Amino acid sequence: MANDETQTRPEPSTVRLDHRQVRVLAHPLRMRVVGALRVQGPLTATSLAELLGTNTGATSYHLRQLAEVGLVVEDPQLGTGRQRFWRAAHEVTSWDPSDFDDDPDSRAAIEWIEGDQFRYLAQHAEKWFAQRQQWSPDWRDAFGIGDAFLTIPAARLAALKSEIWELLVRYRDESDPTEPGAEQVQLYIAAFPLLAGLQPTEPPRSEEKP
Repeated sequence: MANDETQTRPEPSTVRLDHRQVRVLAHPLRMRVVGALRVQGPLTATSLAELLGTNTGATSYHLRQLAEVGLVVEDPQLGTGRQRFWRAAHEVTSWDPSDFDDDPDSRAAIEWIEGDQFRYLAQHAEKWFAQRQQWSPDWRDAFGIGDAFLTIPAARLAALKSEIWELLVRYRDESDPTEPGAEQVQLYIAAFPLLAGLQPTEPPRSEEKP
């Protein structure tokens, strides 16, 4: 059962990306800045630069760009003197790809963001594979990937993803970071058409037999 702290924890704040925000966010360092602030923040531009392996000038510039569209905000309670602490303005980012069908630039931006997510997933997996033997058998068995094959309409798939997301949120809200053995874990949700479904249902005319 969740303790009193998790029971009273507020709902995570969510931003549904608009056209301006998606164009600003479509940058590899800005994506990392927002992610780092959500996990490690609040942080200064200097701390972010050290964490992300870049320079303070770069993180300062990108923080300003993100702040202009409301994706990060300054935390004045932590600032001392010339130090400025920044935090993510939201805990969750959401969108539907069709939100940007009316704007080619925004559509290209969201396609880049989705592609970057999967590039990051591949890098994440490779790093895990390289060092998983350093983890205990319990953790190695708990981590991992899997897939399932379903034949359902789009509405049912959307409902399934929503239900899975609600389950993840419940587990997150009921978690106790101070529990012995607890580690930070990142989960991904993905759904694609079966590879065979991406192929033409009929061979090209040049391959048809007379």
